[in-house]
Amino acid sequence: MTEILIIVEWVRELFSAPGLVVMVPLAAAAGLAFVTDARLGARITIGAATLAFLLACALPWEPRAGLLLLVDPLAAHMAILTSFVGMTASWFSRGYVAVEAAAGRLDARRLRAYHALFQAYLGFMLMALLSNNVPATWGSIEAATIASVLVVGLPRTAEAVEASWKQFLVCGLGISMAFFGTTVLYLAAVPALGSGLPAMSWNRLPAAAPEFHAAMLNLAFAFLLLGYGTKAALAPLHAWLPDAHAEGPTPVSAVLSGSILNVALFVILRLRGLLDANAGAIAPGPPIMALGLATVLMASFSLWPRRDVKRFFGFSTIEHSGVAAFAFGLGGPAATFAGLLHMTLHTLTKAAIFHCVGRAAQLKGGQFFTDIGGLLVCHRALGLTLAAGIVAVAGLPPFGLFTSEFLVLTETVHRLPWLAVPLALGLLVGSWALAMRLISLCLGAPTPDRGPAPGLPALVPAWVHLAAVLVLGLTMPAPIAAWLAAIAGAAP
Repeated sequence: MTEILIIVEWVRELFSAPGLVVMVPLAAAAGLAFVTDARLGARITIGAATLAFLLACALPWEPRAGLLLLVDPLAAHMAILTSFVGMTASWFSRGYVAVEAAAGRLDARRLRAYHALFQAYLGFMLMALLSNNVPATWGSIEAATIASVLVVGLPRTAEAVEASWKQFLVCGLGISMAFFGTTVLYLAAVPALGSGLPAMSWNRLPAAAPEFHAAMLNLAFAFLLLGYGTKAALAPLHAWLPDAHAEGPTPVSAVLSGSILNVALFVILRLRGLLDANAGAIAPGPPIMALGLATVLMASFSLWPRRDVKRFFGFSTIEHSGVAAFAFGLGGPAATFAGLLHMTLHTLTKAAIFHCVGRAAQLKGGQFFTDIGGLLVCHRALGLTLAAGIVAVAGLPPFGLFTSEFLVLTETVHRLPWLAVPLALGLLVGSWALAMRLISLCLGAPTPDRGPAPGLPALVPAWVHLAAVLVLGLTMPAPIAAWLAAIAGAAP
């Protein structure tokens, strides 16, 4: 009888206002599996993603801690960011996918699968962010991983299938470690919270964490950090991401570049709070900082030999994931504020870049730097937008990533000055590589066009993203600063 009541309560929560944020894309995914008309499928994708974003915007006024859903400021912020990127990627998808279909690279069956998998991917990521159940968080991330694996392989080329399998195997290993860590975390919580749902609820764990078995909590953290570190593409568990970016459909790269990595970092940030609350547990900051710093250094130097555009920006994504992880490992309100700001701005910037790169690849008929050049000469709007995105992701003013990186470095100098040198080196090397590639992509010798040039409406999603990043770089609106500060103050 108890199990039936729990299921009834879960269903009730899923059809509440916060639950609809999750249910709308998942319901759209189920419906899109049976929609054969490509234009109707694109409209449903745009409508569902837009509705999910509008519903997510109400989350700050809908706090809840139920059996299934947890809506606190951190979860609300991440859900709004993820649904916003999903919405703009759906806008971009319509024109991008139409060009791919016209070129014969996506048939009707794969178009239908693309729209359904896109919505499933978005829905399960939102479920992971809003779940109040640790195993449900794990299951949602696993489901999102499977959806992304399938959509990366949709082009059906040998390279895409290889990238899909690599992502499945590497992320499968990581999610298996996370499952073991989830099981051990539950066993560590049982003595304090008792068996059943309370020992698996995110909102109940922090208060009871001081009573957890410290050795088991340490073991759980080790496996969870490695498992979710794989999903966050932290070195040395990053190998799946560049290939997934390079071979998958570009709109999915726009979402993949930030959202799924952010979900994993979100879980790591919550885990950090549990260990900080237990006096017998290891300090979680040093291992998180070590992974973050190693990721920044590895990715920044790996940018230089990369020739494929999307693989190049995939390594850039890994670098910025490392910066956010380092900030969260450093801990404290100031570093956490900087990490949240960096994660937010990078997600917006990288999505804009992939919107431009996808259009440029279609225009030039290739994905290599040797095939894409002279965009500022022949296609000024596309070239200027891409150039602005590269300047932003390089951490140069006046865009907001300069502010977030400066805040991370300042806090590092203040608290651990000996770590500021390698961190600054990694950021400098990465920025230099991005500046050099900007010259190749936008200012190099023009190359012949092999596809249709994108119209100005196709660039609107990128402009929206970059405008937000520019505004946050020039002047931080007081409500946004207060919102992020409140989240950072509640986090460890």
